[in-house]
This record gives sequence, structure tokens and C-alpha cells, in this order.
Amino acid sequence: MSEFNYAAPASWSYGFALLAFAAFAVQLALGWRGGARATVLLAAMGLSAVWAGAGLAYARTAAHGMWLLCHGLDLARMAALCAFLMLLLYGGRTGKRAVRRAAMSGTALLVALVAVAAVLPSQPPGLPTLGSSAQRLGYVALLGISIYGLVLIEQLLRNAPEASRWALKPLCLGLGGAFVYNLFMYVDAVLFSQLDVAVWSAHAAAQALVVPFLALAAVRNKDWTIDIHMSRRVVFHSTALLGSGLYLLAAAGVGYYVRYFGGTWGSTLQIALLFGALLVLATLFCSGTLRSRLKVYVNKNFFSYRYDYREEWLRFTRVLGAEDRGSLQERVVRALADLVESPAGALWLRDEQGRYRQSARWNMSAVHEAEPEDGSLVRFLAERRWVVDVEACRGNPESYPGLKLPQWLASMSSAWLIVPLLVGEELSGFVVLATPRAKLDINWEVRDLLKTAAHQAASYLGQAQATEALLEARKFDAFNRMSAFVVHDLKNLVAQLNLLVRNADRHRDNPAFQDDMIETVKHVESRMNALLAQLRAGATPVENRRSVDLGGVVTRVQRAKGADERRLSVNIENALSVLAHEDRLEHVIGHLVQNALDATEPDGHVRVRVYGGDDAAVVEVQDNGVGMSPEFVRDRLFRPFQSTKPNGMGIGAYESAQYIQSIGGRIEVDSALNRGTCIKVLLPRHAAAISVPMSRAA
Repeated sequence: MSEFNYAAPASWSYGFALLAFAAFAVQLALGWRGGARATVLLAAMGLSAVWAGAGLAYARTAAHGMWLLCHGLDLARMAALCAFLMLLLYGGRTGKRAVRRAAMSGTALLVALVAVAAVLPSQPPGLPTLGSSAQRLGYVALLGISIYGLVLIEQLLRNAPEASRWALKPLCLGLGGAFVYNLFMYVDAVLFSQLDVAVWSAHAAAQALVVPFLALAAVRNKDWTIDIHMSRRVVFHSTALLGSGLYLLAAAGVGYYVRYFGGTWGSTLQIALLFGALLVLATLFCSGTLRSRLKVYVNKNFFSYRYDYREEWLRFTRVLGAEDRGSLQERVVRALADLVESPAGALWLRDEQGRYRQSARWNMSAVHEAEPEDGSLVRFLAERRWVVDVEACRGNPESYPGLKLPQWLASMSSAWLIVPLLVGEELSGFVVLATPRAKLDINWEVRDLLKTAAHQAASYLGQAQATEALLEARKFDAFNRMSAFVVHDLKNLVAQLNLLVRNADRHRDNPAFQDDMIETVKHVESRMNALLAQLRAGATPVENRRSVDLGGVVTRVQRAKGADERRLSVNIENALSVLAHEDRLEHVIGHLVQNALDATEPDGHVRVRVYGGDDAAVVEVQDNGVGMSPEFVRDRLFRPFQSTKPNGMGIGAYESAQYIQSIGGRIEVDSALNRGTCIKVLLPRHAAAISVPMSRAA
């Protein structure tokens, strides 16, 4: 028996609780219609009434045996309330694997906490427990039960459908308040190594105040039937929350153990230990790898299927549509990578020549090699349409018959999966994903999800490309309309000149006619200059190609640009001939040289070199001007209506590339910002060409 100084306040508190819980229990008994939930709630209220009676008896007598009865009944009623919440959360849905596993885990945890709290001794309020680590551990177990009750309430309210939350709010508020008070009381007991008398005395009154909330919830839930949906996100966050709570409880237990046995260093070591534990917990919460592993664990152990397809599909489409997160190509990579927790990836798309080039990357190094249309990888993806496991292909090539990984992919150590992008029956590209943060088994479910998502992503890319082609067609249409106006103006100008020619024989000696002729010619000249400013690209040649001296073409271009202030140097190493349209080829090379001059400062230089390569004649135009970014060269340089010049139409480079390709050549570009540009025009040599070394330079 201990001295008890709060007998009167405690008697009033527990007496009030006895009346409140007894009245509510009687009300529940009169309206009882059967069912596990109603039965457990009735048992919890009955235990609460008996607990309040035992507390009243202890407050009046201070008998140690009555205290033990009061403590045991408090433990039993808390366990009954947790069981009631678990029935609301899991009851009626135990046929599902996720619910069954969650219910079993929760029951095991509750039983363990109750067993620890029941077995270990407990001291009455006001008596210190410094001499007993077992008593302190008992209070830690009671603290764990309070935390578990709050976790159950959070899960119940979060998982309940919108229509059921109105009925559940009073229940969650009432029981939440009860568990919060218990949490406060037992945290205080653990911190100060004794159960505070005043806090314990007010305990019953605080618990009794939640009875009106429970009564209102009982009115709103006649049969306590609630359709609870278990979402993977909630299970994941609840698991993380519960794990964090247990971790902090363990850290607190170790800290107080260190404080008790640490002597004069005990308090200092305890504070340092608790701070370190919080720092470790914060680090773990920020770890993407830990989140990935926890998600894999939850999906494997709580659900029959690995993915919540509704959540995954919503997230996938949300990433694809987020225009503020980079280009569509990059968003496709990120959306597919997020499905399998991959931290990096890259996208390859087919270009106009049928080769597959890297068009976007996310946290992955650049790859400059192109994959040919008839290569082993492209043929395999187009024919089999499989998601390729790169590691399995390396270790067991027989599992992917006919597939030989290209050198650039075989040397990529981080490559993990290759996902084909199919539009109908056609392979439009593929995505290479990096090894995930947490180990993930590639089963049928992962492959099917990636295939389905890849089809959606490919359709997005196809629509974007079709939209871009439509915009280009509209721009060409506008350009053609402008050309029609130009042709109309030219016809008018030609008509004026024809009129002058017809009248010249009769009026050539007439001074007035001569004045009119001069004015007309000036007008025609002015109008022609204006038209040339609007239409800089020449018409497509219709005559047949013939042998053209490449050195002569470059020399004429140099002569035409000779008035420029900057020095244009030309080095013709070989006399080379190509099959082309001479005027057209001169226009293309002149355009490239003019672009180089425009991009170069007055004190810069532009060098043109003509030489013979492997089965090709090469015209190299090099400058030390402002240069271009790799993205501009790859995505915009040879596309129509793309220009870095303020007044440029963006037609010249596109038309030049089209013409060079039409005669069997190609254009290669090497450029960097603030470093300059080197453009090579490679043309097939004419069979009759004679390669004679020369040393003509200017």
C-alpha cells in the first residue's frame, strides 16, 4: 500500500467514468443485433466500466491488489478497442491476401505488446520505478499499444470511402483522443520513471469524455458495416509509420538503459544517442533505395499482384502529360522508369534514314552510335516484341535466340531492360532502362505492364510526330502561298519589261521614253531585290546531272564572297569531279560558306578545304564562330523553318541537306557553342574523275 494524496479527485474522476461507460454499455446491450464488431465494442465498453470501478476502489482504499486489477483491466480495454478498430479495418475482407496478411501482422503485434505489458510488473502512481528496468519496459509496451491504436485510426479514416467518413469521424475523434491521452500519460511515465498521480487521476475523466463521440458514431453506424478499400499507398505509408514508431521506441528504450547504467555520462550519452537515432531515421526517409525496397516488400508480402494498376496508370499518364518536366521524349523515359523503380534510362527513335538514334536520356550517358534497321537488336524487337533482360541475355544468350547485343549496349554496365515501342506492327523505337534501386524480379506481370505502358508511350510519340509533321506541312503551305504571290509579281515585272522591248524599236530615240525606261528598270530592280529578300532558296533543278569540277565550284563561291571583310581561305588539295547540277551545288556550298561568315566575328576566319576521302569527294567548311549546341544540330539544324538568325527563314540548311541526299551524298556537322563549326559535304566521286594533287590555296 502506498500513500495516495489525490484520493478525492481520483474518486470523482473514476466515478464519473464508471457512470458514463456503464450507461453507454447498457445502451449498446439493449440495441445489440449481433455481429463481431458490435460484440467487441460492447465488450470494450463493459471492460471500461469495470476498469473505472476498479480505479474508484483503488482511489478509496489505495490497496495494491486493487491497483493490479485496475492496471490489468486498463490493458484489456485498450486491447479490446484496438481489436474493434481492426475489425472495422479488416473484418469481412479477410479473403483477400493483402487484408489477411495485414490483419495477421497487426494481431501478432498487438498480442506481443499486450503480453509484454501484462507480464511485467507495474507500480501504482506516485512511486518511482528507477530501480526496475522491467517496469519501465512495461510502460514502453503500453506506449506501443497507444501508438498502434493511433495507426489503426489513421488507416481506418484514410481507407474509408468518402461516403463512410461522415459516420466514422466521431469514432476516430473519440478514440483518437483516448489514445492520445494514453500516449501522453505513458510518455510522461517513461520520461520521469514514475506514473504521475495527477495525470493518472484525470485519466478516467478524459476517457469518459469520449463516450458522447462513441455514442454518436454508434447512431450513425447501426450495423458497423463499412466498405474499406486497402490501397497500396496507404499500406506503404502505414508500414513506414509503424516501423518508424517501433524504431523510436527501441531507440528510447536503449537511451534510457544507457542513462541508467552510464553513471555521470548517462544523460549526455542518452541525448547523443537519441539525436543520432533521429538523424539516422531522417536519412532513411530521404533514401530512394530504402523506399524502393520497402515498396517491393509490401507488394510481395501483402498483395497478390505486384502493382496497383489504377495508381500506376494514373501516375504514368500524369508524367507523360507533365509538360514542365522536360520534352515528351524525356517524359516517356521517366514514366517507364518509374514503373520499375529505375533511376535512369534513354530513348532511341527511328530517324528519316531508318536508323535508330538516341533522342532523349535521363541520368544516363550519351550514346552517339546509331542502330541500323537491319541490326540484330532492331530485328529481334520488331519480330519478337519482347522486353529484353540485358543481364539474362549476357548470362544465357540461348534465352534470346537470334539476338546479339550491339557493342555500345554490351559495354553499358548499367543497362538492365530494353523495352520496345510499337505503333501497330511497326517498331518506332525502344527504351533502355538502368538497374533499379532495389532488386526486382522480372516476371510476367512486370513484362506485361511495361509492354502496355510502352504501347501507350509509343502512341503519344506517334501523335506528337504526326502533329509536328502537320505543322511543317502547314508552314510549307504558307510558304507555297507566299511563292504564288512572288510568281504573280514576277509575271507583272516581266510584262513591264516585255512592253519596253516591244516599244524600244519605235521610241528608242525619244528622251521621254528613255526616262520611262530608266524608271521602269529601277522599279523592276527594286522589286526584284525585295522578292529575293523574301525568297532566298532557288527552284529545284529539272535538268540532268553532269560532271562538275568541285574545285571550280568552290573557286567561284570564293570569288562571289571576296568582298567580305573577313578573310576566306580556300585549299583545293585534289581536282575532283562529281555528278551534280552545277548551279545548284554552287548554291549549296555558297549557302554553307555564307552561314559560316555570318556566324564568325570580323576578326575570325572561315576555311574551305576540298579533298578526297574514302570513295567520296569532300568539301569541308570550318569556322571559329559562335557554334551550335548538340541539341540544335540533332533536332533543328536540318529541319525546315528552324534558324538561329533573327531574320532567317530556316529553309537553306533544310534544302541543302535534301539536295545533297538526293544526289547520293550526306552532310556531317561537328559543332560546339563558342568553339566553332566544321561542316563536311561528302559526295560520291564521278567515275571519270581524275584525282590530281594540287596546291592551290588562297
